[in-house]
Amino acid sequence: MSARDRLQQVTGLNLTEAIVERAVERRMQALALADALAYQRLLATSAQEMTALTELVVVPESWMFRDAEAFVAATAFIARRLEAGGARPVRILSVPCAGGEEPYSMAMSLRSAGVGGADVAIDAVDLSQVALARARAGLYTRNAFRGRHLDFRERFFTAVGAEYQICDEIRGQVTFNQANLLDPAFSSRPGYYDVIFCRNLLIYFDDPTVAAAIASLSRLLADDGILFAGYAEVPAFCRNGFAALRAPGAFALEKAGAGASWPPRLPARQHARPPPPARPVVHTPALSAGPVARPLRATAPAALKTAAADLLARARRQSDLGDLQGAAAACRELLEHDPDSADAYFILGMVSECEQKMDAAGDYWRRCVYLKPDHYEALCHLALLAEQSGDRVQAAAFKQRAARIYQRANGNERDSAARKDAR
Repeated sequence: MSARDRLQQVTGLNLTEAIVERAVERRMQALALADALAYQRLLATSAQEMTALTELVVVPESWMFRDAEAFVAATAFIARRLEAGGARPVRILSVPCAGGEEPYSMAMSLRSAGVGGADVAIDAVDLSQVALARARAGLYTRNAFRGRHLDFRERFFTAVGAEYQICDEIRGQVTFNQANLLDPAFSSRPGYYDVIFCRNLLIYFDDPTVAAAIASLSRLLADDGILFAGYAEVPAFCRNGFAALRAPGAFALEKAGAGASWPPRLPARQHARPPPPARPVVHTPALSAGPVARPLRATAPAALKTAAADLLARARRQSDLGDLQGAAAACRELLEHDPDSADAYFILGMVSECEQKMDAAGDYWRRCVYLKPDHYEALCHLALLAEQSGDRVQAAAFKQRAARIYQRANGNERDSAARKDAR
């Protein structure tokens, strides 16, 4: 069995040959091994070596309040549940938790909203022991703090040289454990969690593994609970027993037919947060009439650029509100003046998907990636579309392109943060 196949068997990750080869080369160098067959034999017999290789291919990269609207929606849901009363704390799961940024963000959001520590229990799980050690330490570089609104850092962190230490109050709120989502023992407590975060993991799985992972999460989630997914993963959940909730930017789901109380009332003392980028909602909203986009009248390049940006922002906002006709009109108006707007084609693809016009959606998304080959969201949706049509080869190609873009973007962000720290 190849190293790639062994890694997929252990982790579920559908990795490219190039990623695995680089990881194997690094391990062979560390072990001073020149014989590839000798390394394969070692990997087949040593659980310790499999763990070491796994650490090189997992992607434990995140930051505080990443996709902030998910924390706003989760906090509102939890606050409403606590107001209704209950005999136990609200239980929250973060999987995978990477270096702890996600569960700590949830704890900070709840504390800022006035939710007491005794009212919630937060479990955080990851496959990587290295990532878990970093999470338990709670010490972060500037790379963990992105965006303009960092007031939470002043409240919950203490500067330690060039790094930031999270306070004991928040650190004590989260319990970290090493586990594998695909291990049957992991989901042995049916309905245990009220809120689950599982974001940007399924994009690395093949179809059978996606179904197995979602089944595990479904068993763990209470029937009236909610789950937060990654942007491109919502359709996969919807194909496997979940339904999307109307929560723009949060990508929240419930079990199909659960009828959760939504949207919840926002808590009064929600902390300031970095505004997430406006993006189309994946769920299927009802059609509604809306304002028609006004023509671009500006002729100066700077004014034309500003007007185009305004039209694109309007298209995104109308898509979030479920106004498909308004969003499409704004995109078409924009394309009359800027026919190379990849984002406009992407939104038109989302509109077509919501209208169940999948052929048109695919055409728009392919046009999007033709104009912008590194458009991550469009590639993810093309991968899902190819899977639905039974073209597994094409789906795998789109997934691999999306994974490379995701990893490259995170690597660039790390490098940028490192240069900033060095200054």
